[in-house]
Amino acid sequence: MSVIKQHNPASAWWGLAMMVLLAGCDSQQQVAHNNQVQAAAQDQAAEQQSDTFTILALGDSLTEGLGVVADGNYPALLEQALHDAGYPSVKVVNSGLSGETSSGLKSRVDWVLQLKPQLTILTIGANDAMRGLPLDLTRNNISEIINRIEATGSQVILGGMEIYDNLGREYVKGFKNLYPELASRHDVPLIPFFLAHVAGDPQLNQADLIHPTRAGYEVIVERNIMPTVLPVLQQLINNTP
Repeated sequence: MSVIKQHNPASAWWGLAMMVLLAGCDSQQQVAHNNQVQAAAQDQAAEQQSDTFTILALGDSLTEGLGVVADGNYPALLEQALHDAGYPSVKVVNSGLSGETSSGLKSRVDWVLQLKPQLTILTIGANDAMRGLPLDLTRNNISEIINRIEATGSQVILGGMEIYDNLGREYVKGFKNLYPELASRHDVPLIPFFLAHVAGDPQLNQADLIHPTRAGYEVIVERNIMPTVLPVLQQLINNTP
């Protein structure tokens, strides 16, 4: 997903692996998983306590935490980091789905928004790029998702993504720029690159060199997510009646 030069052999392997592992999202198993995520979201909404500050993590396998244990994905680690930072009432709900595209997320976002999160971290689009889908489609889908989230009163933080060079310089640049453009249009905070400091590092990724290990997610939470989430969280809590 990161911009790696074509002359780097690791880049070629990483790009091929991404195309193989992230290309498909329409299998029966994934549909079943989608249903499970939706059911879990409905249960969470029913049980939500009035004093709980809910953060919804929306995205694909990078949010779900494919290949790591339940407490090793970024939503779980973020929740623990926020508790350690003095916010014990924060609950981070993981609504990531492996293989998810922006179109797929758009079709299920209204359901998970029944959780009524005060803050939503949106990280989507990598699988769109794996398919080489038109940038306008991805841009319009993410824009609509942001609008739907904000219509519920939830603050949005957008997670930026990048893609490897193999798809062509124009597409790579357009995909990277899509996220700051949307953040500016909707006036929402941006995590410039969700996988910064981790992408392509074999010490921080699983064997596929795509999905972070627990250690990789710890870096992502500490260096990429917390610096953006904390100021927003503080502002939202201070403005809560």
